[in-house]
Amino acid sequence: MTVRLDRRRFLGAAAAGAVLAGLPTGTTRAEERSPNERLKIACVGVANKGWDNVANLRSEDIVALCDVDSNYLDKAAGEFPKATKYRDYRKLFDAEAKNFDAVVVSTADHNHAVASAIALSLGKHVYCEKPLTHTVQEARHLAALAARNKCVTQMGTQIHAGDNYRRVVELIQAGAIGTVSEVYNWCNKGWSNGRFKVANQPAPANLDWDLWLGPAKQRPFCTETMSPYFLASSGLCRPHARPTQT
Repeated sequence: MTVRLDRRRFLGAAAAGAVLAGLPTGTTRAEERSPNERLKIACVGVANKGWDNVANLRSEDIVALCDVDSNYLDKAAGEFPKATKYRDYRKLFDAEAKNFDAVVVSTADHNHAVASAIALSLGKHVYCEKPLTHTVQEARHLAALAARNKCVTQMGTQIHAGDNYRRVVELIQAGAIGTVSEVYNWCNKGWSNGRFKVANQPAPANLDWDLWLGPAKQRPFCTETMSPYFLASSGLCRPHARPTQT
């Protein structure tokens, strides 16, 4: 049975960590609810922040897990043994389309838009970590897909889902400071100052490097001085069209 949900319920599930934090160890809201009351969720990306997202959704039914790194995937599967494992999120969407209500996307940045677009095209509700897309055009495309298929969506921006930030948005949209014609944005973070040591050696056996690259331009595996998971942030993996992997 597919669970129908409204925006309030989906966003409540996406923020389940705040609720679960106050529960005794070993207790979840899932124990207090029937299966028909819980969302069926597919999780794409289960490493680091991805795992934090998955762990905070124990109150729902995790039906599928996906990660290009078998070490992270196996660890997550150990916590959710009933979930089906996948390395390629395209295969997950093909095989599980009728089995879940919503998807949580926590991959490397350059895969966010692609995974979210596929999910939305299937009519699945989406929670995606930031940045949602690489370009404004991609963001507009996802917004159109969500509207067309009546999907509930949320981008993970931590405190930006709180009342304070929502009130600021309301004030701006209400014209409190007049018409906004120009916006300045900045970020004080950096990773390795853009310096990377690239070695001509294969990626470790646990990592499917081609799947990790996804829609990005083909690049050699990055080792020693930097984790491959930061390549997208460095600009080394700008999205480029690549043939669909069979």
